[in-house]
Amino acid sequence: MPNGKAFVFKRGMTKAQVTALWKRINAGRAKRSPKQLPDIWKFCGVIKLKEDPMVIQQRMRDEWD
Repeated sequence: MPNGKAFVFKRGMTKAQVTALWKRINAGRAKRSPKQLPDIWKFCGVIKLKEDPMVIQQRMRDEWD
């Protein structure tokens, strides 16, 4: 949503109105530059666990009770 504005599709809108609204939405998206995704492969194998991840997860969940 650009500048905090909301796009509202209302019941009873004509096909031309809906098309115009979609054009406004897509025009706003085209102006933004696509975000560069981080290279997650550089983190592969970085963490060395001494315990099974499922056991760690279960222990953490048990702390919530």
